[in-house]
Amino acid sequence: MPDLSNESEHSQPRPVEEEEAPRQPTAAERARTLVEGNPSLALTIPGLGVSPEDPMTPMTPLRHSVGPDGDLFLLVPRHAPAARAVLDAGDEEVTAVLEITDVAPVAVPHRIRGRAWIAGWLTPVPCGAFEAGAQLLRLEPGEITVDDLWGAGLVEPDEFAAAEADPLRGCEAEVLQHLAAAHQEEVGLLCGLIASPDGGCGPRAAAAAVPLALDRFGLRVRFTADDGVFDARFDFPEPAGGLEDAQRSMRALFAAAREE
Repeated sequence: MPDLSNESEHSQPRPVEEEEAPRQPTAAERARTLVEGNPSLALTIPGLGVSPEDPMTPMTPLRHSVGPDGDLFLLVPRHAPAARAVLDAGDEEVTAVLEITDVAPVAVPHRIRGRAWIAGWLTPVPCGAFEAGAQLLRLEPGEITVDDLWGAGLVEPDEFAAAEADPLRGCEAEVLQHLAAAHQEEVGLLCGLIASPDGGCGPRAAAAAVPLALDRFGLRVRFTADDGVFDARFDFPEPAGGLEDAQRSMRALFAAAREE
C-alpha cells in the first residue's frame, strides 16, 4: 500500500511512520547510491580557505569512485588548495568532509531530495597523477551521515563498504524525466491508489503530480494539492533487479490506477 508523506518543519515532505514499515533501502545503501550516482560532490578541508574570512572553501572533484574497502578516490586539480594541503602534509593525514547533494532530475517543489556527509582522512595516492595537472586522493571514511526522503541515519564505514548501490541509479534520471514528459496523465492517476476515508485521494485531490524518485523497491511521486505538497510512495510487487523489472512494475501500477 502506498504511504503518504507529510511536510516536515523544513518544508520537505517526509515519510509517515506506519505499523508495518515499507520495504526500503538501508541507510548504507542510500549513502552508497548517493555517492556512486551523483556528480554533485563538495570536498571541504576544515581550516583551509582562501582567506581568514573564508576558512572553509569547498571544491568539486573532477571524478570520483569507491574502492572495494569503502575508501573514496577523488581526482582533483593538482593546483587546488586541497591537493596542495594533502601533498604538503607528507605522512600526516588531513581531516576532510565530503558532502553529496542529491537534486531531483525533474522540476518539482523542494527539489533537493537528500544529502550525505562523509567525514574522514585524506591522503595522496602514490603515483596518483593519472592525467596531466591532476592528483588522486584517497578519503578513508570515519563517519557517514545520510539525510534524505527516507529520513536521517548514521552509517558505519564497514556498512558503507559492504553496501551496494541501487541497481536503477544509472537510469533513474532518464526514467523520471520520461515519465514527467510523456506520462503525466498516468502518473496523476496514481493518486487514486492512495487509501483515504473518502476513497482515492479524497480531500487531497492532486492538482499536479511529478515522479520524484525511483529505486528497486518502488516509485515516489510528489503531489501538489489545494492544502499543500505531499509525497506518496508506490511499492513494486518485487524488488527490481534492473530497468526491465522496474518498467513491468510501473506498467502494473498504471494499469491498477486506471481501474480505480
